[in-house]
Amino acid sequence: MHIPFCVKKCPYCDFYSITDAALKKSFVSALIKEISMAGRNSPVFNTLYIGGGTPSVLSENSISRIVEAAYDSFNILPHTEITIEVNPGTVKPEKLKEYKGAGVNRISIGVQSFQKSNLNFLGRIHTVEDADLAIKWARDAGFENIGMDLIYGIPGQTRKSWLYDLEQAISYESEHLSCYMLTYESGTPMKKDLEKGSFKPLDEKTAGELFTATVEFLAGKGYAQYEISNFARAKNLRSRHNQKYWSFAPYIGLGPSAHSFIETRRCWNKASVTAYIKDLEEGRPPIDGQEVLSREQMMMESIFLGLRKADGIDVSEFNSRFDEDFFKILGKPIGDFEKKGLVVTNRKSCALTLKGVLFLDSITSMLVGQDF
Repeated sequence: MHIPFCVKKCPYCDFYSITDAALKKSFVSALIKEISMAGRNSPVFNTLYIGGGTPSVLSENSISRIVEAAYDSFNILPHTEITIEVNPGTVKPEKLKEYKGAGVNRISIGVQSFQKSNLNFLGRIHTVEDADLAIKWARDAGFENIGMDLIYGIPGQTRKSWLYDLEQAISYESEHLSCYMLTYESGTPMKKDLEKGSFKPLDEKTAGELFTATVEFLAGKGYAQYEISNFARAKNLRSRHNQKYWSFAPYIGLGPSAHSFIETRRCWNKASVTAYIKDLEEGRPPIDGQEVLSREQMMMESIFLGLRKADGIDVSEFNSRFDEDFFKILGKPIGDFEKKGLVVTNRKSCALTLKGVLFLDSITSMLVGQDF
């Protein structure tokens, strides 16, 4: 569920959101209508992810209503993973306790950094102190599965300063860490500032070294990498929901700009809160477009998504899904990459090495460029 509101837009973010809080009430009513509409003849679910935007700008009552509506309309299993994303600058102890009481059992806190200069560069509304309090309040509220988002590759960042952020993060004994490399997305204010020469980006070599340092440092602290950007203290603490995106599990997206996928059809909602509300008030699904993926497209996405996972591409699953022999159609380029130490294979999987991850885009381009 995409909650499209933010107190302030971060300059690096290209997700759809607005800062007009006046539309929140109408949006929640529209979302509940969409939930009811989408719940008809739906499959069984074991995850619910409330993302954004900044879901924590909504009141405790709104989140409770949304979760309740989901249970009323969808076939949601017991012990479902229910996640909410929060910004440290938008929560208080009472709000977090209400979220927990509403059934939310996993929280993802957008910390990004424990250093003031980094938070200022990233345009975050919260302070280091806000982050500290939000994490402690979440634990006090009863959350036993806490994740944090961190960003690295910030201009001027060094190995030492990045490891400081990681040290701070693990000091809270959080169950999950998502460490994202800063990217400059087209159309964002940060990308425009970069093009104007307002700052100098971190060079690729240093950024690559920070990635390697991340994996090695967290491994030494008991956090296993299971996807390029994601680390968990135990297998059962991995994001159950996000793993679905990487394995072609069906999912339903609700809210403005949200995407849905039920093999082989993908559709997406209008990226406009006002248009979204209007459609639902008039009884129409707020769909903006759709596509049916061809067999070749599914194979390409399976390769790209599989290589993002630490376990790599499940060869038997690939062969079964596409009635193909993975190593027969991709054996030559895979063999070349293996000789260069970029991938490691066995009869069951094909995965990138730590070195190979640094060349993910070029490796993927060469593999999906093969004649299927």
